[in-house]
Amino acid sequence: MNDVLADSHAIVWFLADPSRLSPAALAALTAAQNSGRIWVATITFVELTYLVEKGKLDPRVLSELWTVIQDPTEPVEALPLTLDDAAVLDQIPRGTVPDMPDRIISATALAQKLPLISADSKIRSLTVPGLTVIW
Repeated sequence: MNDVLADSHAIVWFLADPSRLSPAALAALTAAQNSGRIWVATITFVELTYLVEKGKLDPRVLSELWTVIQDPTEPVEALPLTLDDAAVLDQIPRGTVPDMPDRIISATALAQKLPLISADSKIRSLTVPGLTVIW
């Protein structure tokens, strides 16, 4: 399987403007789309709702994500926060990744053993055993 976990911006760009993705990120997301799953952490929906409310994200992008998630024929699926994710949160150093949604998404990738697609330089700088970040 080619399953991946998409960071918030990665799924937004994949749906709305794939040209913003790096070649490696686009390849990983496309492979997951074709022969696996693109997982989206539920905290992403909270984060994107907040950005829409602040006027920093076009609400149509969030609406598109909701539509894709609810379509059983799409390879995009929500990944709820679990106790396993919470148990490894301390492995994502707050000093390196201070934003809580980013820490939760990183911990989710670590706990669920999924490669994380992220352009975030703080996330990409992590050297956590078992965490793979693609960009």
